Amino acid sequence: MTDRDLRLLPKTHLHLHFSGSMRHLTLVELADKHGVRLPDALRTEWPPDLSAADERGWFRFQRLYDVARSVLRTEDDVRRLVREAAEDDRADGSRWLEIQVDPSGYAGRFRGITEFTDLVLDAARDASASTGISVQVVIAANRTRHPLDARTLARLAAQYVGRGVVGFGLSNDERRGTTSEFAPAFRIARHAGLLAVPHGGELCGPATVRTCLDELGAGRIGHGVRSVEDPDLLKRVVDAGVALEVCPASNVSLGVYQRPEDVPLRQLYESGAKIALGADDPLLFGSRLAEQYETARTVHGFTDAELAGLARGSVLASTAPPEVQKGLLSEIDEWLGVPETAGCPQPAPTL
Repeated sequence: MTDRDLRLLPKTHLHLHFSGSMRHLTLVELADKHGVRLPDALRTEWPPDLSAADERGWFRFQRLYDVARSVLRTEDDVRRLVREAAEDDRADGSRWLEIQVDPSGYAGRFRGITEFTDLVLDAARDASASTGISVQVVIAANRTRHPLDARTLARLAAQYVGRGVVGFGLSNDERRGTTSEFAPAFRIARHAGLLAVPHGGELCGPATVRTCLDELGAGRIGHGVRSVEDPDLLKRVVDAGVALEVCPASNVSLGVYQRPEDVPLRQLYESGAKIALGADDPLLFGSRLAEQYETARTVHGFTDAELAGLARGSVLASTAPPEVQKGLLSEIDEWLGVPETAGCPQPAPTL
C-alpha cells in the first residue's frame, strides 16, 4: 500500500516557540531590512550545527535564538511571523496551533508585556481568519529569570483567558533555576483556568517531569521524553493522561539523543502515553511539523494507523473545545478511510 500523505493528516501543533517558528527566508529578509548582522550559522550555514549537551552548547543555542528574536522590530514583523507560522502549519495538516511566547523577551521594543501580548493576540486572530487554522497562545515564563517575574506573567496570562491565551508554560535550560520555585506562578495560572504546560524531562532527565507534576500541576509536559528512564514515573504519566509534547528533531539537534532512532518515541507510544509531536524551533532545527511525523514513519516504523494515533493524541492533548476535537478526530478517521456506523468510528484497520 502507498503511504498516505502526512500533510493531509489532520493534527494539532502544541509545541512551537514564537521566534523559533520563523521561516529562514523571513529571518534573512528582516535582518537585511533592519540592519541586523546574522552569524553564518543563521545565514549561509543554516540550519546551524547545535548541541546543548553542556551549558556552553546551550548558550550558543540561546544566542542564536536571541539574534533571531532581534530582527522583530515592528508590528508588521510580528504579524508576518504569526501569519507565516499559521500558513506553514496549515500546509503541514495542522488545524489548531498553540504557539508559545515569553512577552518579557519582546517588551523593550514593543512598549511592554501587555502591549506586546495584545499585538500577538491580534495577529493570531488575523492569522486564524486568513488561514482557517485556529491560532492560540501559551504565555511562557523563563527558568533563568526570577520566579517573581513568572508570577507577573501568570497574572498577565490570566487576564486573557477566553481571549486567545490557553496555557501557561515554563521554558529555557532545565539545568538552571529551581523548578519548584515557580509553583506560585502556576497556581495563579491554573486558578484562572489555564492549562499548565511546563518544559521538563529533556536536558535534566525524569526528575524534572516529577517536579512539573507535583509542584506545577502540569497537564502537559514540554518534551518529557526522558520519562522512559523511570518506569514508575512513566506509568504515572500514562495513568494521569498527561500528554508529552515530543519533538524528535530538536532532541537530536540539542544532543539529548545522538541519533534519530535513539529518541524513545516507539517506547513512549507503546506505553500508552498521549503524545503530541511538535517542531519546537523550526528556524534552528530545520524541520517543521509534518517532518516529525515523517520521522515517526521512516525512522521508528510507525504505520499509518499508528500515525493517525499520534494525530489523535495531539488533538486530545490540545485545549480545543470538545466540538472542535470531535470534528478533527472524524477527519483523522477519514484520512485512514474508516467508515462510521451508528455515529461511532469502527476500529482502525491493520495496515
